[in-house]
Amino acid sequence: MTQLVSRLIIFFVLITPLHIFNALAQTAQQIEQFSRLPKAQQEALAAQMGVDLSKISGLSDSSSASDGESQQNNQAYPRGTMFDEFGNPTAPLDDFENQKNDEQDEELKLYGKDLFANAPSTFSPTSNVPVPANYIIGPSDELVLQLYGKENAEHRLKVGRDGNVMVPKLGPISIATKSFSEAKSFLSEQIKAQIPGVEVSLTMGELHSMRVFVMGEAFKPGSYSVSSLSTITHALFVSGGVSDIASLRNIQLKRAGRLVETLDLYELLNSGDTRKDLLLQSGDVVFIPTVSNTVTVDGQVRRPAIYELKGGESLSDVLKLAGGALANGYEQAVSIKRFIDGKQVQLTVDQQTQNLEVLNGDQIVIPEISPFVSDSISVIGAVARPGKYQWHKSLSIHSLLGDTQRDLLESADLSYVLILRESENQHDLDVLQVDLTELDVSQNLLLQRNDKILVFSKVESEVLGDIKLEDLGYTATELAQKDKELWQARIEEKLFWRSVGLTKVENQAGKYDDTKMDMQSQSIIELSEAERKKVLEFKDSTYFSRKRMLSPVIAKLKQQARYGKPIKLVDVAGEVKVPGIYPLSENATVRDLIKAAGGLTEASYSQQSEITRTKINANGSAEVEHIEFKPFEVLSSDGANKLYLKSKDRVNIFAVPSWQEELTVVVKGEVEFPGEYTIRRGETLADLVKRVGGLTEFGDPDSVIFTRETLREQERKNLRALGQELRKQIASESLRRQSGAGSIVSYDEARKLLNDLTSAEAVGRLVIDLNKIIQGKATTNVILEDGDALYVQVRRQSVNVIGEVYVPTSHLYTDGQSYESYISQSGGYRALADKERTYIIRANGAVSIPGNNNGFWFSEEQDNISIMPGDTIVVPFDSDNIDNMTLWTNATQILYQLAISVAAIGSL
Repeated sequence: MTQLVSRLIIFFVLITPLHIFNALAQTAQQIEQFSRLPKAQQEALAAQMGVDLSKISGLSDSSSASDGESQQNNQAYPRGTMFDEFGNPTAPLDDFENQKNDEQDEELKLYGKDLFANAPSTFSPTSNVPVPANYIIGPSDELVLQLYGKENAEHRLKVGRDGNVMVPKLGPISIATKSFSEAKSFLSEQIKAQIPGVEVSLTMGELHSMRVFVMGEAFKPGSYSVSSLSTITHALFVSGGVSDIASLRNIQLKRAGRLVETLDLYELLNSGDTRKDLLLQSGDVVFIPTVSNTVTVDGQVRRPAIYELKGGESLSDVLKLAGGALANGYEQAVSIKRFIDGKQVQLTVDQQTQNLEVLNGDQIVIPEISPFVSDSISVIGAVARPGKYQWHKSLSIHSLLGDTQRDLLESADLSYVLILRESENQHDLDVLQVDLTELDVSQNLLLQRNDKILVFSKVESEVLGDIKLEDLGYTATELAQKDKELWQARIEEKLFWRSVGLTKVENQAGKYDDTKMDMQSQSIIELSEAERKKVLEFKDSTYFSRKRMLSPVIAKLKQQARYGKPIKLVDVAGEVKVPGIYPLSENATVRDLIKAAGGLTEASYSQQSEITRTKINANGSAEVEHIEFKPFEVLSSDGANKLYLKSKDRVNIFAVPSWQEELTVVVKGEVEFPGEYTIRRGETLADLVKRVGGLTEFGDPDSVIFTRETLREQERKNLRALGQELRKQIASESLRRQSGAGSIVSYDEARKLLNDLTSAEAVGRLVIDLNKIIQGKATTNVILEDGDALYVQVRRQSVNVIGEVYVPTSHLYTDGQSYESYISQSGGYRALADKERTYIIRANGAVSIPGNNNGFWFSEEQDNISIMPGDTIVVPFDSDNIDNMTLWTNATQILYQLAISVAAIGSL
């Protein structure tokens, strides 16, 4: 092969101009590329170059079939692989195409067709295998003759076209049409008779090639040159295999017009029987007829496929071809769809009638056995080994969950365990409630077959950063690694919730990017409204929480309720740890329901609670009654005061009168004792100022910020509403306006304002006059609420000027100076400034508008406004320059107000 490439390249050099000579330098890569070309392309390329391949040693017709080393390097590619001009396979399909092909491959295929799925593009059987004794010697075969004894010599004898070999000292000897064993014996006898005292060893050398025909339903029917050692299957491979409609059980070998053998590939595939895979002879025809009768076998079998029939096979025979039924296959009801006289007939066959003869077109399906596991019980929830267990008559809940340390998780709630039991007639669900802390061997509860045991967790909600003492028993390096794994899990969880569109998407700066919000907040996984509500409901609950585990139980109990079978649900509200709807267990009492709800909270009132019950009167109408009880009595350990529950009862556990959770407020800045304070209900801001020791000598009572959580939440809602309204106006104006007509502010600037507004942080500021409150002159003192915060700023000596001025900055306060003079010190008004709407934000948050005694927002009622230290003068943008953007002013003023408050709080 190297010699051929060298000659071709020399030819190219002779006919190529000198200036491109270097581009044709012979390389190992070029030789390798030419070697990979199919023989037909090599011959065509050589013919164009005027080179005769048959005259180059090593490239004769027989070389490709006899060169064992090169044949071993043949590479197999999947059928349909595309090749480039050098014979190299093209790039593989991308993942999406592979996925589509995999989906298409799920359809059943003709069994055995995959045998040729990776048929090589050029195939020849290896020649370095022992020659069989029945091999027929023909022209061009080479015999290796070794003589030893009296005379030692080795001769390579070529069989001529006349069937003779020229043996030194003996002359021509005819061995044509003899088998290898016959030729070996014949030559040995002839040589020993002519040359006494020598022993003869005869082996085959290079074998001749021959031409055979592969016809019928071959993938590429035609005439092929193959090795003389080729069999029927070799001919199938060299032709690329069989077509989609080819028969694999009736492949015929014809010689001189006579049928020699019929090959059934199923015998080769299933049992490895090659007795009928005969050696080919020159001129043989391998004929592949069209497949005639087939059946489809699907379902729970080892090899679902389409199988070819030879005739007379039974259902049992076909199932053996398919490898037999899987362990979960139900052979008692094999489904057969059959076509008879133009009609489709359904047959169901059991194991006793599997000798039924199958017919062409039958569709056989082995169904799957029922998922129901007989004679078992299930353990679900916060247990060490959840799953199914074998049931027997003496199996009790104590034997399964008796060792709480070994059998249960640390988070398991021992006081509330449910046993779900189905009635035998209508599969209705009955609920039994068990308290493992009160269960001993003498009170053991026997389980019934198919019971389900539910063990709940004491923890309902997941809290990031929950740490157990045992979790700290590692080295610092191990703890750091565990922290990384924890945060990695949180990131993956965040990405999941984002994929279903349940969280907002933030940009790199941590701000919400409104320009991408609509696209990025769309869920990758489309959820229905019901699915979305369910996902949100369970998002933060633990896996074994009551909310999550009781959901399917409650749904089942609602479903089975009907006339005469009241719904087995009760409700508990008020001061219990986990209020909500619970299954009504057999003989359930109020005590059982309180245990189910996790017990009472510390705020529960032990002297009074009530049950609200709906009952049917004698006349058939519904009546609501209220039953009072004392929780401490129904929870007594002796159980003497049992109060039984009925369907749809609602238990309300009252709170202790005047009970309050811990209410806290925060005081920061220039006070004597800043910090967090616990308050009582009704305590006022004046009381708080006394408790913190009053203001320091540097504290400014006219420069305070008071924030409230309820106001902050209301402010968030207002910002969202204003943003929605502004978004509508922006969209409306963008459609209405004409290009360049009457619009000074661009659409992008309006969008930027909208982004700033939607991402602004709500403050929840309440404007107060702390001076009057301290002095007791305020008409209304501020009653404190949980979460309130008071920020007392240091006395300031500056006045801020912001907005549409040339140099927004701060100025040193000068007594008696007007706001106009401060604006002049900042360079004066800019061209787009709205002079008449200039306003002053006081240090305490109040807003004053010069010359307007009606006020704006929290404006002061005075005509002559004086500037005080800490005030901020705001020169707004003239929104009249924007087409009908009436909300522009409000939006910008809100942003100014929020920015000033946040900056003041952040400076403390």
